[in-house]
Amino acid sequence: MQEEIRFATFNVCNLAPPGAKLYDNLEPLTPAGYEAKVEWIAQQLDQLDADVIGFQEIFSQAALRDVLSRTRHYRDAVHAGFDPDPHATRMTPNVALVSRLPLASPPNVYVNYPADVPCDTGSPDSDRFARAPLHVQVLLPNEQAVDVIVVHLKSRRPDYRSGDSGEDPLHYAMASLRSLVWRGTEAVALRVLLSKMMRESRRPCVVLGDFNDTADAVTTTIVLGSGGTRSVATSADPHLAAAEERRGRLYDSRQIQLRQDAPTAFTSVHEGHQSTIDHVLVSEEFNRNSPRAIGEVVDVSYFNEHLQLAPPEASDHGQVLVRMRLF
Repeated sequence: MQEEIRFATFNVCNLAPPGAKLYDNLEPLTPAGYEAKVEWIAQQLDQLDADVIGFQEIFSQAALRDVLSRTRHYRDAVHAGFDPDPHATRMTPNVALVSRLPLASPPNVYVNYPADVPCDTGSPDSDRFARAPLHVQVLLPNEQAVDVIVVHLKSRRPDYRSGDSGEDPLHYAMASLRSLVWRGTEAVALRVLLSKMMRESRRPCVVLGDFNDTADAVTTTIVLGSGGTRSVATSADPHLAAAEERRGRLYDSRQIQLRQDAPTAFTSVHEGHQSTIDHVLVSEEFNRNSPRAIGEVVDVSYFNEHLQLAPPEASDHGQVLVRMRLF
């Protein structure tokens, strides 16, 4: 028997109540602007029609619940997420998850890096994620529990320090480097968490999120976990070596999908340049080439028409929908 499941990732772009001050350079949403944004997100969710959706840039979980109440397909869905820390030095958005499939355990967040991750970003919060990853166990129709992690890695926005000026080329370059180091450290911390989780649980794993980098960027490949499998080089059995190399790795859904005529893929447009920085990564259990596969990625779709029209209520990210087939 085969059964289809659908995973999606959706950066909603600053979902907050009307009047909430988020950033110095961003005006709060008006009541009318909030209504338009909530309605737009609700329509996009119904269009996606995914079983499990990971969200980024959620400043208010209550606002997300308001969105769900306006949908056709998610009014009774499970909602997992936590509001930003009200005592934090600055307000930051959180991630969230909505599932039409039941959860096998309570949700969990990873605020701090694992103890063995070096913290050398120079940031005042250099021992923690900018946006804490959310971990939920989702129960598939075949009763298999899957670890689902929703992430939002540090943006490419330059990390300026006191006295820096964006007009100074050196200040800009150093601020961009600090941002890259911060995102890279988050990628390492996430890889450490995933390696431990996958090694101990032996459950399938899906990572949904905004990585703020392309699939072939160094930061994303760190999260994917390719390399570092010493047994591959020493094993005399090529089949055993290949199996060990796959264990603990993740795969970009787009690269392993069955669909051959994949449409143009992009989730971000910056200064006229299109790129894909939102990804759905899956473990070997959803890679049909693995002997441990329980399903396969059928196709990956990108919902990005709004990026060309750019209405004010819409997100500045496209959404990614991955359709899988369980064996």
